[in-house]
Amino acid sequence: MSKIKPAKGSPYARILGVGGYRPTRVVPNEVILETIDSSDEWIRSRSGIATRHWASPQETVAAMSVEASGKALADAGVSPEQIGAVIVSTVSHFKQTPAVATEIAHRIGAVKPAAFDISAGCAGFGYGLTLAKGMVVEGSAQYVLVIGVERLSDLTDLEDRATAFLFGDGAGAVVVGPSDEPAIGPTVWGSEGDKSETIKQTVPWDEYLGKGGGGKFPAITQEGQAVFRWAVFEMAKVAQQALDAAGITGDDLDVFIPHQANMRIIDSMVKTLKLPDHVTVARDVETTGNTSAASIPLAMERLLATGAAKSGDTALVIGFGAGLVYAATVVTLP
Repeated sequence: MSKIKPAKGSPYARILGVGGYRPTRVVPNEVILETIDSSDEWIRSRSGIATRHWASPQETVAAMSVEASGKALADAGVSPEQIGAVIVSTVSHFKQTPAVATEIAHRIGAVKPAAFDISAGCAGFGYGLTLAKGMVVEGSAQYVLVIGVERLSDLTDLEDRATAFLFGDGAGAVVVGPSDEPAIGPTVWGSEGDKSETIKQTVPWDEYLGKGGGGKFPAITQEGQAVFRWAVFEMAKVAQQALDAAGITGDDLDVFIPHQANMRIIDSMVKTLKLPDHVTVARDVETTGNTSAASIPLAMERLLATGAAKSGDTALVIGFGAGLVYAATVVTLP
């Protein structure tokens, strides 16, 4: 018989607060058109994107995360000293070690929390949220800060007509803590590594450095049509599985917050899932672009700030991207 004592966590976990940070520079499509042969109409029709935010040198991954985290902590009514773990999802922090989560934890005033980074692309927020829920329920942390942050402008090839207009920068954060009732549903997550070539970094770092830093700086590239088909058809199935796992139907939803990859993908998923008209759909991509791991918390924060969604609403969130990886769950909004 095991001598290990049972965990003393909360029976359930919930999102207690959310915060976001968007860089001050707003970049319209006209700026993108300076380096690619396209048009504003083409970009809008293909992606739904009109503007995006690009970070200044001072708006680092850590700096943006600290700003978003401060807002999330204030929204949750939780002090930095109460944070037991900091999880950061990002693919655009260029320092291999230490994890940027440790710097963020120190800068917000957390006291010796567990702190680590994860790399799960555009599904990273869902991965982090699932880990945070487990920590709270297990009892290894009472409150967990989950951050999705990207400076994708650093990894954008401005001469690539297929991707130059897609990416933006920003940070979104949530505080996860104890709950007396279920407020974060089971996660449906996974990967399809056989499709890893559809979204990838153009050149590995070692290959780039082996050339003495010559040639183009590594950037994100993707096979647009293959990604579109996978996202629309396969991710709609995953979204439905998350609804089923939570024991609800589309009629029970108040809000749908998919990864803000592309407006056409979002609209197609809504149609495939046959979501009723009363469901509020996040379309933050129009003015924020694709911010990868940051897109879901940024969209959530904006919906709540504008009153398009309200505290206590039931929301389906789903992230999907490079890997290919995905994560979907149903949550109660803070």
